[in-house]
Amino acid sequence: MICSGNISSRKNFIFAPCTNQAREMDKIRNFCIIAHIDHGKSTLADRLLERTKTVDAREFQDQVLDDMDLERERGITIKSHAIQMSYEYNGQRYALNLIDTPGHVDFSYEVSRSIAACEGALLVVDATQGIQAQTISNLYMAFDHGLEIIPVLNKMDMASAMPEEVKDQIVDLIGCEREEIIEASGKTGMGIDRILEDIITRIPPPKGDPEAPLEALIFDSVFNSFRGIIAYFKIYNGTIRNHELVKFVNTGRQYDADEIGVLRLKREPRDVLRAGDVGYIISGIKNSAEVKVGDTITHVDRPCGAAISGFSEVKPMVFAGIYPVDADDYEDLRASIEKLQLNDASLTFVPESSAALGFGFRCGFLGLLHMEIIQERLDREFDMDVITTVPNVSFRVLTTKGEIVDVHNPSGLPAVTTIDTIEEPYIHAQIISKSEFLGPIMTLCIEKRGIMKNQIYLTSDRVEVTFDMPLSEIVFDFYDKLKSISKGYASFDYHITGYKDADLVRLDILLNGEMVDALSTLIYRGHAYDFGRRMCEKLKELIPRQQFDIAIQAAIGAKIIARETVKAVRKDVTAKCYGGDITRKRKLLEKQKKGKKRMRQIGNVEVPQQAFLAVLKLD
Repeated sequence: MICSGNISSRKNFIFAPCTNQAREMDKIRNFCIIAHIDHGKSTLADRLLERTKTVDAREFQDQVLDDMDLERERGITIKSHAIQMSYEYNGQRYALNLIDTPGHVDFSYEVSRSIAACEGALLVVDATQGIQAQTISNLYMAFDHGLEIIPVLNKMDMASAMPEEVKDQIVDLIGCEREEIIEASGKTGMGIDRILEDIITRIPPPKGDPEAPLEALIFDSVFNSFRGIIAYFKIYNGTIRNHELVKFVNTGRQYDADEIGVLRLKREPRDVLRAGDVGYIISGIKNSAEVKVGDTITHVDRPCGAAISGFSEVKPMVFAGIYPVDADDYEDLRASIEKLQLNDASLTFVPESSAALGFGFRCGFLGLLHMEIIQERLDREFDMDVITTVPNVSFRVLTTKGEIVDVHNPSGLPAVTTIDTIEEPYIHAQIISKSEFLGPIMTLCIEKRGIMKNQIYLTSDRVEVTFDMPLSEIVFDFYDKLKSISKGYASFDYHITGYKDADLVRLDILLNGEMVDALSTLIYRGHAYDFGRRMCEKLKELIPRQQFDIAIQAAIGAKIIARETVKAVRKDVTAKCYGGDITRKRKLLEKQKKGKKRMRQIGNVEVPQQAFLAVLKLD
């Protein structure tokens, strides 16, 4: 048990462990905060840290858990962050392990990992906006894991708050009593004491046996250039001590526990951690392949019977090629992506090569924002200049021989003569918006080949619509368009439902007759002509003029469906021929014409990085 007396340091409320008895598990609470993006999770977490004096005034800054520059600049949480707080209630001191989670749909895997390490969750709902699609999605995830839900109505200090209306929505959604909903404000600190009390009284303590063989689930990891890989874990059963020999079950590798401890604002070493604790382990691991999120840590001399189950594997939704601008940076790029993968378990990658771009990696992302963040982090954290190809989804091809081939890249499509059918992934999309925007939202979804499945009025002016639609149609500009037509009010969430037959063709872009494989895309036949034409027009704007004409063509197989030409820059070779016979000028122009023809055959067309991303911004 953590004693309320014997304070070894006033700073950060560090309490020395009691020696007379083992620490009691019923003084531990593990919980996370789940909500839609921009509903005030991080601000609420700030107030909890202030109230429990986990952060002193000198170290405090807004969104204290968002330690990435990108998170602060964009005002979003990208990674889940674990931190331990101490709080005294009814004369007893409790250890509260908080995991702050992201709210954007692209980072839902972070949320699923956090939920796996908790017994309870604060469901934060914005009193000015009400329940949104991602709130419902994260809530169902929490229900599946059997978490105790504490509903919190945030932003109650706002003049536009609608507490009664939003309380009705929460009661309908989770079936709680109105009195159980905590009115709070992350900005002013209203309701924080009640939240802390409810965490202690309503969330159950972790279950487990400290005397059983060690079972600890790794739910996150980070790379430290001095100490190697630091794994974050939650202990389900057993006890771990400093310098014990431990084993990672899935990889089978053994390590010495150089340092173990708990996660406060900074890592704090401990001599022993028991069942129910959330902490970290440093074992001097340098190779990223040795640490897998979802793995189980156990003792070498007294191992557990089996690995902890129930941890979902990540399923990438969007694929894109990442290539170094300079081919010599290939190995540096590999090392950078491996380190990023430690910090972001939802990133997957395999090596690939392209005729246009050389050697690189085919990476799997959870969405376009996730892809953008990874690209930005490669630039900022590892100083890597990269080219990213056109994003696409994974298709399934059934060949005439009866084989099933997964295609992540248009260049991997089998020959047309061997293809029987092509299947594309479909999603179940859930959109919540004000009813006045229902018409334009339905039009947008139908344009994207969506089939309407359901429509429910949550209140008189809020409607929830569900569509079945192809994932490839939402990859590019769907989310931006949805936000525009709904004036920012619509919220969107989706999950994969399976594969369906599709009439798809491979659209190639040719520059001077040479195919640029990095710009190829698999597209619905009905959209191919329009897409190809717009792609050619966009590339004409972006490709700089050379001293020869550049033909930009869009083709399906051998059939050219669109063409644009970047005209040559003409050098006036006849400037010196003033006066005299016209034949002198003609002779010079003919000579120049032959030179340009020869240059075109050997000339190299430089394609700028913007051209590979042009497809995202065609509208």
